[in-house]
Amino acid sequence: MSDTSTTQMIEMYMEEASAPLHLAGRFRSPPRNFHDSEKVEIDIMRDDEDVAIVVQDLTAGARMNESTLYTNKSFVPPIFKEQGAIHAYDMIKRRPGVDPFQDPNFGLAASEDAFRIFRKLERKIRRSIELMASQVLQTGTLTLVDSAGVTLYTLDFQAKNTHITTVSTTWAADGTTGDPLGDLSALADTVRRDGKHVPTDLDFGKSAWQRFQANAAVQKLLDNRRMELGQIRPEARGQGASYRGNIWIDHYEYRLWMYDGWYNHPQTGTPTPYISPDNVIMTSETGRLDLSFGSIPRITGPESRALPFLPTRMSSGERGLDLTTNAWFTPDGEHLMVSAGTRPLTIPTAIDTFACLDVTA
Repeated sequence: MSDTSTTQMIEMYMEEASAPLHLAGRFRSPPRNFHDSEKVEIDIMRDDEDVAIVVQDLTAGARMNESTLYTNKSFVPPIFKEQGAIHAYDMIKRRPGVDPFQDPNFGLAASEDAFRIFRKLERKIRRSIELMASQVLQTGTLTLVDSAGVTLYTLDFQAKNTHITTVSTTWAADGTTGDPLGDLSALADTVRRDGKHVPTDLDFGKSAWQRFQANAAVQKLLDNRRMELGQIRPEARGQGASYRGNIWIDHYEYRLWMYDGWYNHPQTGTPTPYISPDNVIMTSETGRLDLSFGSIPRITGPESRALPFLPTRMSSGERGLDLTTNAWFTPDGEHLMVSAGTRPLTIPTAIDTFACLDVTA
């Protein structure tokens, strides 16, 4: 019931949880990575840094080389399918931010709700892709669980133990013990030797970064007045990560990143960082990592009546996303159902070009 008081309706506030893409952004998605097949296959040809061996006489035959050897790897991607419902009886209620004395516009309200649900589904799937990227780069294995903690999907890419490793001496929180420069130098030599690519980036968990910058040897290297071997100059770069600066460690220059992106763990509901706090991930910007997307099979397209409620396109290699969308009405016409799904897979194609170091022994 209206009374003599007056009220001003200000702009609606809607809170949206972010979906960081810092690690997933390291994986490429060219057009060939989008498919309708059940499996993904990759043929891999490897090279090594051999030198030519001399022959002792011009009349001697040339030494033989092989250029056709390759290995084949096949993967079945996991499946994500999410849906939501828009109910007609909710459309008669006042919409957020709308004058309560205006008649409801059912079609407009349903369209707004449909797109809001699609955005929610998109962010949920993006977080799952970021989680997959983080697992690959830290463990070389995918392990996806449900709310009961049951493993629904697992895939071991068989990363070398020397690339997923732990320091021999803990990097102390106060910087008094541990050898960050030596540990990272040794790890970089392993990546360069095995992967044939130069490491370029270091992504730190929160604790690992604090331990790294507290180390006396690191501080001394950065505080050298005669040599420019690095600098700490933090910048916000988006995608949940902050750029901390750069540093030279022996042969290689690294971009330094600190990543605080997190997700709600599906079993515990606890906010969980994508990078374990004590981990450092080492990657190479030229090392090939692939993000592929499989479509969700469908015999017929969306209902024609529901097409106005569907996004025009939810596929982009540049944004690292491909969603199969659908919409349909229940027979009574009172409920609009919308769904989005995809079959993404974060593939460490050049698996020897990255590594992960746990800084606590």
